[in-house]
Amino acid sequence: MNNSKTPFRIQNFDFLLLLFCCALTSVGIAAIYSADPSRAQDQFYGLLLGVGMAVFLTFLDYHFFLRFFWAYYLLNFILLILVRLIGYSSHNAQRWLVIAGIRFQPAEMAKILLILFYAAFIMKYKEKMKNLVFDIICLVLILPPIYLVFKQPDLSTSIILAVIFFSLMFVGGITGKLIAAIVALAIPTIPILFYYAIQPDSPIIKGYQQKRILAWLHPEDYAMNEAYQTLNSLMAIGSGQLSGKGMSTNEISSVLSGGFISESQTDFIYTVIGEEFGFIGACAVILMILFVSVDSFIIASRAKDLSGKIIATGMGAWIGFQGFLNIAIATGVLPNTGIPLPFVSSGLTSLLSTYVGIGFVLSVRMQTDRSMVVSVYRDVV
Repeated sequence: MNNSKTPFRIQNFDFLLLLFCCALTSVGIAAIYSADPSRAQDQFYGLLLGVGMAVFLTFLDYHFFLRFFWAYYLLNFILLILVRLIGYSSHNAQRWLVIAGIRFQPAEMAKILLILFYAAFIMKYKEKMKNLVFDIICLVLILPPIYLVFKQPDLSTSIILAVIFFSLMFVGGITGKLIAAIVALAIPTIPILFYYAIQPDSPIIKGYQQKRILAWLHPEDYAMNEAYQTLNSLMAIGSGQLSGKGMSTNEISSVLSGGFISESQTDFIYTVIGEEFGFIGACAVILMILFVSVDSFIIASRAKDLSGKIIATGMGAWIGFQGFLNIAIATGVLPNTGIPLPFVSSGLTSLLSTYVGIGFVLSVRMQTDRSMVVSVYRDVV
């Protein structure tokens, strides 16, 4: 592992990246206050704690934390096992742990823990990345966490973990032949799995998951049950028009105020933003999510070593893909699976995990030569 020292310079601090993260959370707090005022204060405290953690990590050498990569993997595995054994259940899912009175969701922590693990693991054995056996070992290591998350059940988070994993492997230097083989296998496999998933008594997915897919395909047939949430979400977003109805609107036409949107503070927070802040606010959120993701990729491209590239790439893939997934669900582009919008949705585990990840990205950025990063921004612009 490359432990060469690079001086920390305040000029290298990516103020804009942290500013956009804070702006997203601030929009989220406003939307959460409209959806469920009792949760807004906790989210505000989460913002303060998250920013503090991110700034703290920024001025530390991320290589120090990578020394304990096996501890991250074991911690993640133990927490996910505990969820299966003594986890707290809600809404037909067992995803939470309560330890010392603190309720948290290990699946959200798994994202950053696995990014750190693979950043160190791939860096340590980078000369073996072209070896098929080593690639298989990497795959075997990711399967238990994905399986445990999938069984909670949490299909959307297991998919995000898979996307993060493949993005890390790609940056790590996986052989092109293996990439081609995976793509060739995925092209016919995905539609086949989809076909069997919508068949009666499908063994692939649970009954309620199948109904969500069918409701997405035929919303008119499920308008009063499984498609009810999505149809109301579309109605709310559309009713916001250009500039929205304003925060905590009491208009009689408000879908949110009428109580027609459940989980509006978490999975469907984008619906609240669309109704209250309109097309302008909804687009602003998309652009900020896009900026955070792209900026992470830019930092990855200029990182001084492979571990830094993997950390920043993993965060960019996580924020970008999860943001797309949440917004696509709220707008009916994809079936309803339930996933928070990064930095925006209510939930301290998700919020703090993303800020910790951003802290590591900022640490990677702080140790990158400033002139190199400026040249990349100029090329992009």
